[in-house]
Amino acid sequence: GQTPVFPRILGHEAGGIVESVGEGVTELVPGDHVLPVFTGECKDCAHCKSEESNMCDLLRINVDRGVMIGDGQSRFTIKGKPIFHFVGTSTFSEYTVIHVGCLAKINPEAPLDKVCILSCGISTGLGATLNVAKPKKGQTVAIFGLGAVGLAAMEGARLSGASRIIGVDLNPAKFEQAKKFGCTDFVNPKDHSKPVQ
Repeated sequence: GQTPVFPRILGHEAGGIVESVGEGVTELVPGDHVLPVFTGECKDCAHCKSEESNMCDLLRINVDRGVMIGDGQSRFTIKGKPIFHFVGTSTFSEYTVIHVGCLAKINPEAPLDKVCILSCGISTGLGATLNVAKPKKGQTVAIFGLGAVGLAAMEGARLSGASRIIGVDLNPAKFEQAKKFGCTDFVNPKDHSKPVQ
């Protein structure tokens, strides 16, 4: 369902160090360690001020926008021709340009090659469980897909006190890793010829 905006620099999960800041930016300085986030926060709209939503009116995820919000222009070029941005982050590059509201400042002692997964996978899964699903202690939770986001959601279910956490995935090799995140039961839909519920 995405509008084909090409050529563009893809990538949405990373960790980095601020090289320079634009005019009016006071929240960050060169040398700060940051994580880019593709669902940013202007900190001013109704969504940003709400405890129930993070879908910022200005900086919410938009896969069709390939330019900067402020002036509608790209910051990337090759041989004078524009290369478009991707979800405001374009992290598959050595350098990128990101709206300050789409950066989270982190402790400079955190290893960037490890904490980079906090910019999407971990925060998405953990946040979906703790902030949206909000399972109660003793409840049963099912997690569909046991990749990075699914495992983070599973960790959220474990932290919430879920008594039974059912991991659902087509790859049975993922079950052993999922146990470390609290998975108590595993279902592979390929093992069943009728609904299992």
